[in-house]
Amino acid sequence: MPVILFLCTGNYYRSRHAEIYFNAIHSRHSGSWRAISRGLALMPQNNPGPIAQVTIARLQQLGIPVPDPLPFPQDLCEADLVSANRIVAVKEAEHRPLMMQRFPNWTNEVEYWHVHDIDCALPAQSLPQLEGLVSELSHRLHTNNPTQCNDLT
Repeated sequence: MPVILFLCTGNYYRSRHAEIYFNAIHSRHSGSWRAISRGLALMPQNNPGPIAQVTIARLQQLGIPVPDPLPFPQDLCEADLVSANRIVAVKEAEHRPLMMQRFPNWTNEVEYWHVHDIDCALPAQSLPQLEGLVSELSHRLHTNNPTQCNDLT
């Protein structure tokens, strides 16, 4: 099954929401892809628990089950990049520099979105924006051959 990899800074809020939301909505279409998520600069001292409470609340509001048990945030490693068929970082201004620093050979293999973190936007704005982008991506993946995933941007 092809894998889509969602990246954010701490793998605590946006990328986790994208992963769970994608897996929930995409399985309704065909289930031909699955999502995972990772972080580029984990900050466990700033993030209590395995996932942001606003993410849990939003998923529950949407009627999407939250995995139990919830895994803790995971740091990106090269094996994740190699195994992914598609890579999306949720905010270019934040994540392109981190990719260039940590994985320079992969920087241009990533599709970059523009979904703000809580320093620039409230979750009530960012999470629905992220859901729209994830839904659109799910639709593109559902209507195209997974082997052509690099041609979907």
